[in-house]
Order: sequence, then C-alpha cells, then structure tokens
Amino acid sequence: MDMVAVKVQQFADKLLANLEKVIVGKRQTLELVVIGLLCQGHLLIDDVPGVGKTILARSLAKSLGCAFSRIQFTPDMLPSDVTGVSIFNQATREFEFRPGPIVAQVVLADEINRATPKTQSALLEAMEERQITVDGITHPLPQPFIVLGTQNPIEYEGTFPLPEAQLDRFLMRIRIGYPELADEIRILELQQLRHPLLDLQPVATAEEVLEAQEAIKTVYVSPAVERYIVELVRATRDHSDVYLGASPRGSLGLYRAGQARAAIKGRDYVLPDDIKVLAEHVLAHRIIIQPAARLKDLTAEQILREILMTLPVPGGSVVQKLQSE
Repeated sequence: MDMVAVKVQQFADKLLANLEKVIVGKRQTLELVVIGLLCQGHLLIDDVPGVGKTILARSLAKSLGCAFSRIQFTPDMLPSDVTGVSIFNQATREFEFRPGPIVAQVVLADEINRATPKTQSALLEAMEERQITVDGITHPLPQPFIVLGTQNPIEYEGTFPLPEAQLDRFLMRIRIGYPELADEIRILELQQLRHPLLDLQPVATAEEVLEAQEAIKTVYVSPAVERYIVELVRATRDHSDVYLGASPRGSLGLYRAGQARAAIKGRDYVLPDDIKVLAEHVLAHRIIIQPAARLKDLTAEQILREILMTLPVPGGSVVQKLQSE
C-alpha cells in the first residue's frame, strides 16, 4: 500500500470518527463530505429542515480547527452582506475593508435559493476563484475553503432556483436524510444533558487538510477508468430525456472525487466502482431534463442509474492489473 494513501486514509478515518460523535448513523454521507473537502470542492446539501445540515458544517469546522461562518440567505440580502464592505476611517482618512461572512474556511450558505440571483452571484467568484473583489480590490480567501450550501427541496415559495452556472460550481449534491430508528434513539440519548457538538475537539489542522488535498492528486487513474469517466459523462449529453448534459467540469469533478475516494479507502489507484458510487452525487445536479421527461416524473438520478446499468464497465483484467501494481 502506498504511504501517501495510508496517510490520507488515517486523516480521513480520524476525521470521520470525530464527526460520527455528533452525526449518528450517516457514515456514507460523511464520507462524501470528506471527499468534497479533499477535492477542494463545494457541497450542496439538498434536504428538509431538522436533519442536521448546520450541525454537520459546524462539526466539520470544529474537527479541523477551522474558522466557521454561517450565512442565512434571505430575499433582501445584498452582495455586500456576503463579501463585506469598505468603511471610511475618519482617523486614518482611508477606506478599510470589513470582511463579510464569506471570509472563513468552512462557510455554511443556508437556504441559498432564498437569495436573489444578484446575491447568489456574489458567491460565484468566491467558490471558483477562492477570492472576492470589493471596490476593485481583490482579497484572497483563507485556505482551506469549502462552502456547504443548503436548500429545502420541499418549500419553493419565495425562492429563486439556482442557475445552472452556480449549480455547476458545486462538486457534489448530497442528502443527509432521516435517521434509522436505533440511530434516532441514540441521538436523543446523546443530547439528554448536553449537545455533543459542544465537547467536540479538533483532530486535524488546516495544514493537514492542505497536505491531504495535494496528496490525493497523486492517486493513479488508469486510461481505462479515464475513458469510463468520459463515456459516462458523454452519455448524459446524448440521452434522449436530457436537455443539457454534464459539462467537462463534471468529468473533472468525477475524476478528482474518484481519486479522493480511493485514497480514503487506502488505495493508490481508482477503481470503476469508485466512479459508480460517486456518479449520482457528482453529475445529477448538472443535468437538465427535457420538459416531456419531467412530466413523466423522471429524475436525473434515475437517468444516471440507467446509464450506469447499460454502460460497459472496464473489465476485470484492468482491476487485477491495478491491484497487482
């Protein structure tokens, strides 16, 4: 086993174990969050209220010892409420920059679809370029930097659907979902006297995160798996029920997410199974379905499952070769 993969796996294991002290019974979702962090990507949490979206973001920040910020989006918010403003200092006779809540390392963008398109667009530069521009002056954002955007999939009154350009900025769309019966009982017991988040201690540093982010880039992706990724993404563009398929940014996201998943599993090579597990989370929100297909209640997830079932997977000889290397 490659030492780089071992280090990333150890980093992921201690981070996941710490997060599970607060978020009970959601190992797969937490793995996706860690994958997003390692890929330097942003996550869209599409779920109903009360399942732990805010607690998840705060737990991640605490576990890493990183600065946390929460932005509650509303229709009357302005871009400057996100990025910050320049204030004239009477004493120095100069303008001083007062950073907004986006200047943090773990940012929770709560109910992002309640903001107007103008305010939503204030996030674009920050998410893509990892910098903000206020009054013509560019300010770099601290590293690591991850945005966890949330939206309620049920309540649409007073919301502004995210445009495709902004949806494409999110590496993955994930859901937490309701807990199982035993897990929900465990949640009640854990919070009887005190919320476990209050006692959560950092288990990693920002420097370790940056090292792990660089380390996953060395994970090997074979030509056969690369081709599988591209064929999968291209299949979304050619599907009869799809109006607009996933972009090359989707291919890159799936490629990088595959490297991160392989590393947290202790491998220094990507398997087709890594891609199959991640495809729905990385690609579904990038697909626009034909109006006729929407009338039939067809979803992007269903289309991706159909593509995954019909698309030939790289053969066993490729997997055996990777495992022997």
